[in-house]
Amino acid sequence: MPRLRVVAVAARLPAWAEQACAQYARRMPRGYAVERVFVRREPRNLAGCIALDERGEEMTTRQFAALLGEERTFVIGGPDGLSEALKRGAARLLRISSLTLPHALAQVVLLEQIYRAATLLTGHPYHRE
Repeated sequence: MPRLRVVAVAARLPAWAEQACAQYARRMPRGYAVERVFVRREPRNLAGCIALDERGEEMTTRQFAALLGEERTFVIGGPDGLSEALKRGAARLLRISSLTLPHALAQVVLLEQIYRAATLLTGHPYHRE
């Protein structure tokens, strides 16, 4: 089972966002699990992560699903985003929306997309094209 981790640089999520993220994490199909890690400051040892950034690569659901075949760490920055050093050390930069999203909503969208991609990979009818 590939290990998937979401590292979020921020304070606690509002109750509505925490509930939504926890729901998607619980609903992951067999063989997939998401570990959620909250940190107050940006970690320095996340080389090879997938960093969320508004200037990152845009992907379809199928392209995103292809990322889940191996261990992945997704990193969401705090209010000021991620440092240039972390972004340079990332395996890739990923944009989850061209719109500016609040931190809590970005986490919900990321968890939903991880869930959607995992269900696609396991043949579940949740994903529609």
